[in-house]
Amino acid sequence: MIKRHKITLTTKLLTIIIILIIIIKVSLQCYVCSSSPTNDECNQNSQSCQLPLDMCMTTVDKIAIVKQCASRATCMGAASTSSVDSDGNGNTVNCCNSHDLCNFSGANTVHVHITLLALSLCGLLLMLY
Repeated sequence: MIKRHKITLTTKLLTIIIILIIIIKVSLQCYVCSSSPTNDECNQNSQSCQLPLDMCMTTVDKIAIVKQCASRATCMGAASTSSVDSDGNGNTVNCCNSHDLCNFSGANTVHVHITLLALSLCGLLLMLY
């Protein structure tokens, strides 16, 4: 009877230790900033996300970069509705949770947009032909 009680107690302690390890590991680290003009400035601070915030979310628009912890639903919803027009108006939203500080990339500055670069390249190609 004492041996069985000892095994049960050992099993309970092992279960508690495993749960604590999982909770500590689940805590994702993300870069956070409220409104920075450059990605380098935005990557100065990080935060440990607390459940249910399980994603790193990066929002880039003409004015600023914002990085924060977010829930999967919030981040994926914002990413699915984000867009940038040919004038660079709007925003892009990226979500990640693959590893700690996965949201290191944003943009070199908020004034550089892939859309504007692509339009410039297309214009140059049209002028050549």
